[in-house]
Amino acid sequence: MLNRVTNQTMAAAAQRNLQAGQAKLASLQEKGATLQNITRPSDDPAALAAALATRGQLQAADQYSNNISDGTGWLNTADSALGQATNVLNRIRDLMLQASNGSLNQPAKDAIAAEIEGLNKDLLASANTKYLGRNVFAGNSDAAAAFTGQPPAFNGTPVSSVERRVDADRTVRVDADGGAIFGDGAGSVFALVGDVVAAIRAGADPSGRLDAVDDRLKTVISGRAEVGTRQSLLEQARDAVAAQKVTLESRRSAIEDADIGQVVLDLKLQETNYQVALAVTAKVLQPSLMDFLR
Repeated sequence: MLNRVTNQTMAAAAQRNLQAGQAKLASLQEKGATLQNITRPSDDPAALAAALATRGQLQAADQYSNNISDGTGWLNTADSALGQATNVLNRIRDLMLQASNGSLNQPAKDAIAAEIEGLNKDLLASANTKYLGRNVFAGNSDAAAAFTGQPPAFNGTPVSSVERRVDADRTVRVDADGGAIFGDGAGSVFALVGDVVAAIRAGADPSGRLDAVDDRLKTVISGRAEVGTRQSLLEQARDAVAAQKVTLESRRSAIEDADIGQVVLDLKLQETNYQVALAVTAKVLQPSLMDFLR
């Protein structure tokens, strides 16, 4: 059975085809203007879900990068402070050897004692080093200083540490245990150096405390080595996160960013198709005298 095709039917079909072509042309023009494959969720729901997941991973990688930068600042500050403490203890040791010289008179020994006393203050300043207002040797403690009092007592929170997350499964400690490195109260390196000063001023030979000073020096050096190990971990984590960000950005770009060459080609082709469709429609649906008489 044949269906009757009227001019009105052909006109309606031609209009639908032209509107579909115009909509596709508009979509390609929008893609060319934004250079984005996805401008609204309805464009490609599956690709949009993948793009959102990739963006979430990129944001996490950015946060890891920030954590690593902050942790590096903590560890660099601690490393510098421990380097200064090492130099101070080495200088104190040298002065102790000088004071052990029996040929020195008491005024000369008093001068050495005064210098060692000043160095002890420098040592305390190193132990109270801060990074962004936080004590790098006091863990999570919010105390004004890691060591206060006379002899200086450790104000850090027991069994606490400052850590930074560097990936989804790993954290790195970024502070140093001041209590373990410098000691606490009467058992601290500050009290030891104070005893050395008192002995020199009393005219006694301070060489008997050299072994104790050497032990403290080794402890400080070991603490610095541990800090260096964690610095290496952060460097490795930084490289890993940087490589991950490159991979994720490539994946995001492949999903979201349009190929400008392909977009231009598709746009020109669609413009040509649309112009042809207009021309053909104008030829096929030419109005007749009866159209004007209706």
